[in-house]
Amino acid sequence: MVNAQQISALDRLKILIDSSTPIVVIETVEEMRAVRLVRSACASLNLTAFEWSIATGLARCGGEGANTLEIGNPYGSGTGHDMTDVSAKAIYNSREPVQVLGNLEGISIDAVFILKDFHRHMEDPVVVRRLRDVGQKFSEHRRTVVITAPSIEMPSELGSLVEFLELPLPDKQRLRQIIDETTVRVGKTRTLKRTLDAPGLDAMANNLRGLTEEEAERAVSQAIVTRYGLTPEIVTDVLQAKKEMLRRSEMLDFVEVSDTLASVGGLENLKTWLSQRRGTWEGRAREFGLDPPRGVIILGVQGCGKSMCARAIAGEWNIPLVKFDTAAIFDKYVGETEKRTRKMFQVAEGLAPCVLWIDELEKIFAGSGTNAASSDAGASSRLLGAFLSWMQDRKAPVFVAATCNNVAALPPELIRKGRFDELFFVDLPTQSERKQILALQLSKRNRNPAKFDLDAVEKVAQGYSGAEIEAAVQSALYAGFSSNQELTAQSLLDALRGTVPLSKMRAEEIEELRAWAQQRAVSASIADAKGQNA
Repeated sequence: MVNAQQISALDRLKILIDSSTPIVVIETVEEMRAVRLVRSACASLNLTAFEWSIATGLARCGGEGANTLEIGNPYGSGTGHDMTDVSAKAIYNSREPVQVLGNLEGISIDAVFILKDFHRHMEDPVVVRRLRDVGQKFSEHRRTVVITAPSIEMPSELGSLVEFLELPLPDKQRLRQIIDETTVRVGKTRTLKRTLDAPGLDAMANNLRGLTEEEAERAVSQAIVTRYGLTPEIVTDVLQAKKEMLRRSEMLDFVEVSDTLASVGGLENLKTWLSQRRGTWEGRAREFGLDPPRGVIILGVQGCGKSMCARAIAGEWNIPLVKFDTAAIFDKYVGETEKRTRKMFQVAEGLAPCVLWIDELEKIFAGSGTNAASSDAGASSRLLGAFLSWMQDRKAPVFVAATCNNVAALPPELIRKGRFDELFFVDLPTQSERKQILALQLSKRNRNPAKFDLDAVEKVAQGYSGAEIEAAVQSALYAGFSSNQELTAQSLLDALRGTVPLSKMRAEEIEELRAWAQQRAVSASIADAKGQNA
């Protein structure tokens, strides 16, 4: 049996039509692409294609095959109408959903019928009943209804009649074609410069990954018009356009990355683990027998660099970083959480290789326990199921970097081996790590660390998180700037002593977290000789 994911969307659609599938649903915002796909399938199968919208009614939209649409009386009178010129105008009395379904029920030829935006009418019980009657009749013939909509919930009574078809995001080869096609189209009305070489075109196509075909075409067209042709600058232009489009999708946020792991103080175990996995999504690693790493959960004390690590991974590996916007999934798309999540996974895979950053993982699945149904109508549990399935089965090299503050809130099935590669615990910085953090923060602010007594400062900073040490350095700089004095070790000591660290305010919680992690997680740090972790 052929896996549906191993064949193209066109071939899959032809199989569905040829096997008398009565109703095919294509959930997509790319309506024109879906219509072109249906037309192409019909031309290959020698079938006529028809389009319907509530604005125009039912009309022929092209394709090879029958030239006559014969509609019998759907109410059983036995009379019919020979519609020989349906390509010129819509069929009479076919604008309303119930009317067009009544017409389809009386169809006597094999054909494919595209119903646009039909999701807006699926709450009408008469429409659902009519569509069910059409589906049952079409299943006995080579006739198919194709419903296109951005999103649609099919009633359960239609379940046995419906197949869903997914339009995949374009691959690099298709994106190169889109660049060529768009250049030719724009070039018909403008004189264009062509100074971008073949490697540049490959880089441009690579920067378009993760967009739909229509989005990619729009980004390329705007960049070409702006630059008056294909120039080296256009490679960056389309990348910026992609970032804006992903941001507007309100699911993934394209994060700019400038830091690498060298900018993170300490955490040598985690750094070593990550460095060993660099490039393992490339072909030579596959030949060596390696699978791409799945991801890590970085658990730890607040302010100790978990989020910084997630960002630094992408910078170290030189691959894109996208952040999962959990607020948009839950707050803005209530009732469509699973569909939006699947779309997010699809976009992330289209960007692969990439790092998918999920901040505060526990908040996403906080309602996936026994009280999920009462707290959010079970959305968290369904999201957890979709996430676990994707983590287990995905093939694209999407590395998930998830951070967590409260591991007790995580479902046990999420943290077992096979989902994530490892669970790392980030504790308060050790003695040597505090010195590293101080040196990094001073260097970042154009100060020479060698001119400071870091041994004295780090001793006072014992029990402080990396974020608290950074805040103390910043506070000392503010004090020096206001008094017109240079930053000194003493001013750093004063700033530290004026701060109460989290390790004192929430000592019991931190100890409880350490006790849990000691038996269940891998330390992200290499302990100092004296074993000082506080």
